[in-house]
Amino acid sequence: MTDQERAARTAAPEDEAHSPEAGRPAFDKSQSAPRSGSVGMVLLVAVLLVGAAAGLVYIGRAYADAYILTLLALLGTIGVFALFALASGIVRFAGRDQGNPLLKAVVDSAFEGIVVTDQSGRVFYANAVYLDLIGAADTNDVRPIERVFVGDPGVSEAIYRLLKAGREGRRLQEEVRIPSPAGAPARWLRMRVRPLGPGKRDARMTVWSIADVTRERERQENVFQELQHAIDYLDHAPAGFFSVDGDGDVVYLNATLATWLDQDLAEVGLGSLKLTDIVAGEGAALLTTLPPAPGEVKTEVLDLDLRARGGRPVPARLFHKVAYGADGRPGPSRTLVLNRAIDEGHDPQRAAEVRFMRFFQNTPMAIATVDKAGRIVRSNARFASAFEAALKGDLRSILAVVNERDRPALEAAIRKAAEGQGEIAPVEAALVGSGERYANFFVSAVEEKERDSEAAIVYALETTAQRTLENRINQQQKMDSVGQLAGGIAHDFNNVLSAIMMATDFLLNAHRPTDPSFKDIMSIKQNANRAAALVRQLLAFSRKQTLRPQVLDLREVLSDIGMLLKRLIGEKVQLEVTPGRDLWPVKVDISQFEQVIVNLAVNARDAMPDGGKLSVRTANVEAKDAGRLGAKGMPNGDYVMVEVSDTGTGIPPEIIEKIFEPFFTTKEVGKGTGLGLSTVYGIVKQTGGFIYADSEPGRTSFRIFLPRHVPGAEELAPPAAEAPAIAGATAAVESVKAAAADLTGHGKILLVEDEEGLRALNARGLASRGYTVVEASNGVEAIEAMEREGPVDLVVSDVVMPEMDGPSLLKELRRRDPKVKIIFVSGYAEEAFAKNLPSQEQYAFLAKPFTLKQLVAEVKQTLAG
Repeated sequence: MTDQERAARTAAPEDEAHSPEAGRPAFDKSQSAPRSGSVGMVLLVAVLLVGAAAGLVYIGRAYADAYILTLLALLGTIGVFALFALASGIVRFAGRDQGNPLLKAVVDSAFEGIVVTDQSGRVFYANAVYLDLIGAADTNDVRPIERVFVGDPGVSEAIYRLLKAGREGRRLQEEVRIPSPAGAPARWLRMRVRPLGPGKRDARMTVWSIADVTRERERQENVFQELQHAIDYLDHAPAGFFSVDGDGDVVYLNATLATWLDQDLAEVGLGSLKLTDIVAGEGAALLTTLPPAPGEVKTEVLDLDLRARGGRPVPARLFHKVAYGADGRPGPSRTLVLNRAIDEGHDPQRAAEVRFMRFFQNTPMAIATVDKAGRIVRSNARFASAFEAALKGDLRSILAVVNERDRPALEAAIRKAAEGQGEIAPVEAALVGSGERYANFFVSAVEEKERDSEAAIVYALETTAQRTLENRINQQQKMDSVGQLAGGIAHDFNNVLSAIMMATDFLLNAHRPTDPSFKDIMSIKQNANRAAALVRQLLAFSRKQTLRPQVLDLREVLSDIGMLLKRLIGEKVQLEVTPGRDLWPVKVDISQFEQVIVNLAVNARDAMPDGGKLSVRTANVEAKDAGRLGAKGMPNGDYVMVEVSDTGTGIPPEIIEKIFEPFFTTKEVGKGTGLGLSTVYGIVKQTGGFIYADSEPGRTSFRIFLPRHVPGAEELAPPAAEAPAIAGATAAVESVKAAAADLTGHGKILLVEDEEGLRALNARGLASRGYTVVEASNGVEAIEAMEREGPVDLVVSDVVMPEMDGPSLLKELRRRDPKVKIIFVSGYAEEAFAKNLPSQEQYAFLAKPFTLKQLVAEVKQTLAG
C-alpha cells in the first residue's frame, strides 16, 4: 500500500460534508481499520474455538480417541493465534468499502492541488494537480508547501500564518504572488489550510489546497481599470454629479461639480462635507423632504442655488433621484447638476427663468401650492425649511403645521380660493411644535384650469420674532405704567402717611402707656409703618426710591447677613454661600442690596416647604464672557454676578415672565403682597444692574449682574486740603449722634409744604422742640415770607409743589442768602430732582413718610453741620 493510498484512507467524509470545502476531494476513513462488525465477528469465532477446544479436551479424556483430541487441540491453537494476530495488527479484515476508487478518482482529478500532511509536515497524499503546481517530477519528488516556497520572503510570511493555523486546528486562506523566472508574468496562488477530522486541535492530519488564480486576478484588474475609466469619464463630464446618504453626508462628488463649487475632493466621503455645505440657503430642505414612496424610485427636477466654498451662489438645475426602501426610508441619492450660469447671457429667456427661480427659492416668504384638502403639492425652499415636519409626514398637509384651534380659519380660506374667490383675508395662526411660534397665511386662488390638482397658493410669513418683540414691548410698557402709577400714588400716599405718623407721635407723647387708648394708638402707628413699607416697595419697583450708594465688597456684605439668612430660612433649608475670589467692587445701597438678598431667600424658602438647599454664589464676569451668557438686554461689560439658587418646586414656564410684576403672586390669599420680587427688580434696575430668572422642576436660579465699579481720580486720592474738612465733618456727625437723645434746639425755620394738614403737624412738632417756625404753602410764599420775616437758619421744603417747586426755590434762596441751609422732604427718590440742581449744591434729604423724631433729628443734625 503506497503513502498516497494510506493518506487517502484517513480522510473523513463526515468532516467534508460539513466544511466550507464541501465538494473538494474527500477521503474515506473506513480504509484505515476494520469495520466494527467484522472485528466483533472475528473475536466471537476465536473465543468459541478456544472454548470448544478446551471443553472437548476435558470431555475427550475419558471418551474420545487420540486423533480426535489432536484435532481439537489444533483448533484451539488456531483460535489463540488469531486473537494474538488480530491484537498485534498482523492480520486485518477489510470492510465492504475497502479502497473506494470513486473518491480517489475525484480527488486525483480535482482542479485544485491537494496535499495532506501530518503535524510534523510529512506528506501522506498529493494529487496530480499539486505535483504540477510545484513542478514535481513524480511522487518521490513531493514536498510540503513550506519547502516548496522557501527563500521567497513575500510568500514565507503567508506560509507561516497558514502553518500556525494548521497546527492550531483553524481554517485560513491566503493569496500570494509568485514571481516567475526569466521575465515571465508572475502567478497568483490561493492557499487554504484546514484540519482533517472532527476535532481541530487534536487533528492528526492537515489538508492543504492550492489553486492558480492568476486569470481571476487579471479579470479583477481589468474590471478595476474599466471602473477607473468610468470614474474618469464621470469626473470630467460636462455636468455635475453628487450623492448624499440619509444622514446628509456627501458620499460622492465628481470633479466637475467640485470645480464649480471650489470643493476639495479629499473631504468627500469622510463625513466632513454635508449637503448644507453645497446647497445655498434653505434649499437643502427641498432635497430631504420629498414625499416617501416605499419600494419606489422617485426623480424630482429642482432649480436651486448651490453654494461655492467662499459663499458664491451657483444657479443650477438638479435632477434628484432617490430610491426608497420597503420601510419608506430613502437610500443614497443620485443627483445630476446642470450649471445654469454658463452662457446665461446668450439666452434672455433662460436668464429670465433663472432669475425667477432664484427669486422664488430664496424669498424669505414660504410659498406652497395645495389642493382642496390642504395637501401640499409643491413648495419652495423656505417653506420646506420652516415646515419640514409637515412635509415629512404621511399626509403632507398644510393644516398639520397649524394649531388645532386655528385650522378652521385656514381651511375656510383654502375653500374660498378653490371656489375662485379673491380678496381672502390673511389668517394669523399659531404653529404646532415646541415653543410659541406664529405665522400669517395669505391664500390666493390659481387659474381655473389648474384647480383640479392645485386649488390655492399659500404664502406663509412667520411672525414669531415680531410677536415676541411686541409682547416684550407690551410687558415693558405695562411695567413702566405700573411704575408710574405706583410713583404717583406714593407721593400722595406718603403725605397721608406722614400726617398719620406725626399725629400718632403727638398722641403717644400725650398718653402714658397705662392709658387705655395707648394700645390703640400703637396699633395705628404700627399699621402706618406697614403702609409706609408697602409704599417703599412700590417706589423700589418704580425705581423712584431714595438710594445711598456706596462702594462695597459683596463678599463682606454676604458674610454679614449670613446669620440673618439662616434664621429666615429655618433649619430645614441648608444654606451654602460660595464667594468668588478677587471680586470687583460695586457701588450699591447696602441696605437695599441686603433687602434684595433677603427677599430672594424668603422666596426660595417658601418654594421648599419640605426643606432643600439655598445657594448664594458670587463671581466676576468679564466683558468677553458677558455676551455668551445669552442675557437679553444686557450690554457687554464687566459685571459682578450674584446667583441665588434653590432646589424648590420651580416656576412654571407660563408665569416666569410675570414674576417681577407688582402684586403678582402664586401664594394663597393673605400670605403675600406680591411685591417681593418686584421690589428686587426695581432695586437692581435702579442700581444699574440686571436680573434674570431661570427655572425648571427642582431648580430655580436668580442671577443678578451689577456693573463693576471703576474708581475715579477723586475717589483714589482726595485733595489734601479737603482732608481736615472731611475729618472735621465726621467728628461733627459723631458728636451729633452722641447727643441724639437731646432733640431740642433753637433757631428760625422756614417750613414749606403744600399739604396743609401735614404742614401744620410738622410746624407743631418743630415748635414743641424749641424752634421758631415760619410756614409757607409753596415756593412763592416762601420767598415772600423770607422778605417779610428776615433771614432764617434753616429751610425745610417739599420738592413737588405748585407754582414753584423745591429746586427752583433753592436757586432763589441762594441769590438772597448763599449760606442758607435746606432740607428737602419728598416721597420721590432723591435722584428724581437732584439732576435739576447744580452738581456742587449742598443740601440734606429726608424721605417721606417720616416720624416726628426723624424730622427733629434731621433738623438738629443739619443745623449743627
